[in-house]
Amino acid sequence: MSPANDEATEVLEDRSVASLLERGRTLSTPLLKQAVARLAAPMDAVAAYHFGWIDADGRPAHGDGGKAVRPALALLSAEAAGAAPEVGVPGAVAVELVHNFSLLHDDLMDGDEQRRHRDTVWKVHGPAQAILVGDALFALANEVLLELGTVEGARALRRLTVAARKLIDGQAQDISYEHRDRVTVEECLEMEGNKTGALLACAVSVGAVLGGADDTVADALEDYGHHLGLAFQAVDDLLGIWGEPATTGKQTWSDLRQRKKSLPVVAALAAGGEASEELARLLAADAEETENGDLDEAEFAHRAALIEKAGGREWTSEEARRQHATAIEALHRVDMPEQVRRNLVALADFVVVREK
Repeated sequence: MSPANDEATEVLEDRSVASLLERGRTLSTPLLKQAVARLAAPMDAVAAYHFGWIDADGRPAHGDGGKAVRPALALLSAEAAGAAPEVGVPGAVAVELVHNFSLLHDDLMDGDEQRRHRDTVWKVHGPAQAILVGDALFALANEVLLELGTVEGARALRRLTVAARKLIDGQAQDISYEHRDRVTVEECLEMEGNKTGALLACAVSVGAVLGGADDTVADALEDYGHHLGLAFQAVDDLLGIWGEPATTGKQTWSDLRQRKKSLPVVAALAAGGEASEELARLLAADAEETENGDLDEAEFAHRAALIEKAGGREWTSEEARRQHATAIEALHRVDMPEQVRRNLVALADFVVVREK
């Protein structure tokens, strides 16, 4: 195949993924807005700001509402079970509500002042509103599935509840690791499997459950989502250190500023060698301080260089590819329309090659 044809193929694949993401966003947004409208003032407006529907002054806006990977997966999940994509919409909305509950709380706990190129909710509306609106979104997620009044809705809610508990476990692990100078690769993968993998796994099984699929099918799709989540988080960890702020919407060296024990850091510490040992000494010194002062840009750049020299960046890139391959293998256990399978593979590819 000529280079020109290679380029044309890539464009077609990009359009396919873009259309899947847009379909998920378009079909789920009306029900999502209906759910948020139930909230008492000012929580309804705070939630609308978080989702990018209004600006800080309450004027209509068209902010970046995120990649919408989870809604896209929920609709494909329904199609994998032989149902119409619309069947997966309540599941897509419920998962998106839980995801955004976690973002509101995470931003506050991590002290993040920017998300999607705008000030975070706690920065604009205060910590109390960030907590309350996050809690409210979690409650709404349960309502959306319970109101279906079906056996499938109850089965879907069970999976969502388990995923939410694992997500919270993962956040607790993430916070505890910030205060340790050593975390194993296995511990880091377990944490990321909980924090990111669990909800993606739910997203790609919940639509199938609503479409009447049995647990064998739903579990295989969940395995795909779990490993996709680990690939997703591995890429996030790379972007958290080396991502471009103009693209990611976060500060330079974002994860290093927060002393996160992300995969590149943990892998670098486990590698041994001169760069690894110097990084370990710096992090141990951080852990001994009762209050970490802000480091300058040169120090963050130095730490990023140590991580790369120790092999943490390359190992994490390889891990993203390994988890991607494992996710694709899980799809072989499900008898589904071939176009749906291709779309799930395309979304998995997108997760691994994204830049934000």
